[in-house]
Amino acid sequence: MVRQSGVQEKEIVWIGTSYSDFLTFPATAKRDAGYQLHRVQNDLPPENCKIISELGAGVCELRLREDTDIFRVMYVAKFDEAIYVLHCFKKKTQKMTGPDK
Repeated sequence: MVRQSGVQEKEIVWIGTSYSDFLTFPATAKRDAGYQLHRVQNDLPPENCKIISELGAGVCELRLREDTDIFRVMYVAKFDEAIYVLHCFKKKTQKMTGPDK
């Protein structure tokens, strides 16, 4: 898609099961994540993001809330050609476990 400025919007590439995991999110969390990813596609900063440098250079975490549940979308947007969504999940603890790191 081409933005009004004439610049190409970045493609979103879903890695592994990230898209099917994303589809399990409640409607509000999906809408919020979609809005934030759309901002990133258009070179705008997301509104609720944390850089997770221990996972690699450029990895960001969208933080979404739905009632009492917390959802995360991990992505990398440092490449010109696309935004790579690495992992989508419902947060169950306050710590990241070994496999998620």
